[in-house]
Amino acid sequence: MPRLRLRLMAAVLGTLAPVLVGCGGGDDGSDDGRRPSGEHVTIKVPGDAPTISAAVSLAKPGDLVLVAPGKYHESVKISTARITLRGESRDKVVIDGRLRQPNGVVVTAPGVAVENLTVRNNTQNGVLVTGSAKAAAGMPGQSGGYDTGDEPVTFLKSFVVSHVTATRNGLYGIYAFSAQNGVIEHSYTSGSADSGIYVGQCKPCRIVVRDNIAELNAVGYEGTNASGDMYVVGNRLVGNRVGLTTNSDHQEKLLPQRDAVIAGNLIAANQQTATPEQADGGWGIGIGVDGGTANRFVRNRIADNSNAGLVITATADIQPDGNQILDNTFAANSVDVGWTFPTATKGRGNCLRGNELRKTVPARLATTASCPRPARSLSPSGTWAKPTAPGGIPFTEVAAPGRQPQFPKATTTGATAVPAVLALPDTADIRLPSTSLLAAGARVLTS
Repeated sequence: MPRLRLRLMAAVLGTLAPVLVGCGGGDDGSDDGRRPSGEHVTIKVPGDAPTISAAVSLAKPGDLVLVAPGKYHESVKISTARITLRGESRDKVVIDGRLRQPNGVVVTAPGVAVENLTVRNNTQNGVLVTGSAKAAAGMPGQSGGYDTGDEPVTFLKSFVVSHVTATRNGLYGIYAFSAQNGVIEHSYTSGSADSGIYVGQCKPCRIVVRDNIAELNAVGYEGTNASGDMYVVGNRLVGNRVGLTTNSDHQEKLLPQRDAVIAGNLIAANQQTATPEQADGGWGIGIGVDGGTANRFVRNRIADNSNAGLVITATADIQPDGNQILDNTFAANSVDVGWTFPTATKGRGNCLRGNELRKTVPARLATTASCPRPARSLSPSGTWAKPTAPGGIPFTEVAAPGRQPQFPKATTTGATAVPAVLALPDTADIRLPSTSLLAAGARVLTS
């Protein structure tokens, strides 16, 4: 490894310290005796290290890797705890896979923050955060490396993804799998051939997905087998094929999915043709619940979805039970709320209360299935004419994103301290999104 320069963070010493040379580690935690034990540094790319990966290999817990504008053709793997990877400019620091690598950034250590950069043109994922060795390694055929064997589930314990733009990736834009105690916030995803933001295989998750934009994806947000303290709040999920799904799937462990809170989101116009075609053929759906249980949908604005605003259905063998639809506003959907179950798998105890809606299937659900509803009560089932999904476009051809908001004071703020236990939002404080957010180009919903 070449000898590389390290500068001490101003936050530690008050002034820019003399250059530290050398990259080895002493037995006392110092860098060959040159870095005092416990000292945190900023490693600049390319000033102190020629590539992001080289900088990450030098970093110790508490360090900041700060990346200058440029295109970086590499896959960055972070396996050291409590590192912050941050771009100086969200739009100008670009990790570009050139369709030659599966992932832009892979995080396998706790306490890592990924901030203020763009990841694009990866065959699988833009940013992957995972405690699963199989997922981190990836699998042939674009599978993403799901855990399907007998090995126990291993969780990555804390993370932050903030102010990241993930576009034109072949599977997921931002992907948290087998991870807990994390935040995905202030980010933008588009052109994902599966989901813009995906959270999978966690129980309890203790994950908050907030204040993001997902557009021009096959699915805006997907939570599969993501259960317990799982919050999706204050996001703009507009102009995808499907806005949001929460579901159970045998491809992952920790079945069934349950106990997520979907609150204060704008979920609209999810029938955009210039998007990657979803493998399951979903189209024109705001929210889809497939075998999910005991989820709460609270004060969302769900509008202009050509198939249905909110659909509850079952997987082949997992029924959706006890989902609550509370105080949402539905407008201009073909069907506002529709429940349709296979003959052998009926949902039970699903209910509605306090919603603004026009049409349900079956009819009069607001009366016949009002909350609270006995847990064992069979949910009625209906059908309606569904539009045929048009063909999509390759994820590589999705429209490029515009400029997105920057991480505040990216070049002068020190490393991000990622909490080991995440503070969760109070649902009572989450408001219904304003109709002004339906305007094209409107920003996300919270500060």
